[in-house]
Amino acid sequence: MQDPSSTLEIVSERATLAKREVVTGKVRVETRTEHHDELVTAALRSEAVDVERVPVNREVDEAPAIRTEGDVTIVPIVEEILIVEKRLVLKEELHIRRTVSHETVETSIDLREQHAVIERLDVANPTSEEET
Repeated sequence: MQDPSSTLEIVSERATLAKREVVTGKVRVETRTEHHDELVTAALRSEAVDVERVPVNREVDEAPAIRTEGDVTIVPIVEEILIVEKRLVLKEELHIRRTVSHETVETSIDLREQHAVIERLDVANPTSEEET
């Protein structure tokens, strides 16, 4: 058996952790803008109007309304003339015809594009730019 007066010491180790910042390098970021022309295509729609004067010279009891026949809009033009009595005379009509055309155009436009240039710098040998 063991002697109760004898003690046995137990040794234990403990780990501790510490952190510190260490600069291992620097980075310089520079942006560069490049310009380049790019050809773009777009479909354009245009509408033309042709006005034709059509003489009528017919007496009417009241002014005719504007009307549309097919793709032609007809606008009546009336004139009051003094005879012994007042009458409406349809002097002419405006026949307005719409035509639609499509056109594809190409034009050059200036586009800009940026790029990042990254340069790693050695901390041990800084250039004069970083020291200022």
